[in-house]
Amino acid sequence: MTRSDPAASVPDVVRDASGEALAAVRGLGAGVPVLAFDVGGTDIKSALFDADGTAHGLRRTPTPIVDGDRTEVLIERLGVLAAELRAAHPDVEPQAVGLVVPGIVDADAGLGVFASNLGWHDSPLRDLASVRLGLPVAFDHDVRAASWAERLLGGARDYENAVVLVIGTGIAGALLVGGVPYTAGGYAGEIGHSPVAEGPICPCGARGCLEAVASAGAIARRYHAATGIVPNGAKDVIARAAAGDQAAADIWNSALDALTLSLAQLTAVIAPEAVVIGGGLSRAGGALFDELRERLAARLSFHRLPVLVPAELSGNAGLLGAALRAREVA
Repeated sequence: MTRSDPAASVPDVVRDASGEALAAVRGLGAGVPVLAFDVGGTDIKSALFDADGTAHGLRRTPTPIVDGDRTEVLIERLGVLAAELRAAHPDVEPQAVGLVVPGIVDADAGLGVFASNLGWHDSPLRDLASVRLGLPVAFDHDVRAASWAERLLGGARDYENAVVLVIGTGIAGALLVGGVPYTAGGYAGEIGHSPVAEGPICPCGARGCLEAVASAGAIARRYHAATGIVPNGAKDVIARAAAGDQAAADIWNSALDALTLSLAQLTAVIAPEAVVIGGGLSRAGGALFDELRERLAARLSFHRLPVLVPAELSGNAGLLGAALRAREVA
């Protein structure tokens, strides 16, 4: 398969209401116009994609906050955002909507099964959004949708069997098997909550989750706990480790060991051709990728080692995945 130019179809950088630069969105290619929403606990990314696959009106707005279940206020906010996008671009008539959310998601049933930071349990988000927006809605998990975008447009496009791993404040994952996401009713891909140690206690309630040891957030928290110094994120801890700070080196080494163990388990069980790594920690470059390649090779024997590649779609993978899914139901 011939890879396309990663820079192709990328528009100029845009900025949100606060003036903060948003990463440019790669074009989808030709297809029906769609609305896309990537909902997070803090903010919502939204855009209107035209028939050429170009994103219009890309913006990031705060996720509405209420006590308890946020379903009702979220659906209302989506209605407002959709109306604003359509009014600003009256020549683009969307035929469907893509909506992706975090947590446990049953895409087939259209349910937000559980999301601790958004308060819902078995919320019929797909059907509610369809009624509010007056269009068919494709509904999925945010990282699973991101993995689909990486499969079609990004780092996983050469690989039918792959793991997409997003390492940021937490760790999220998705599995691609035979070229399609493996979902298991929304429970598959919780790589960040696979056990790799006896501790610490993870916010999810389990002990020794990968996310509690090796996420960017965990690395910074653990360094603070060990030294009393508040680092400027995980990248600062990695830099301190490279400069000879023993506490930083120990924490970074244990994070790499935990990631290696998780990747070794995935390699032994599902034998992915590639592991596509995104999120803030992926920007550590060789400090992450070279170390993981070396440690994974040393840990395994006869196994087929996966190629470790960086994700290509930046923070827009979920939004692109939402748009791609919307085109499937238009």
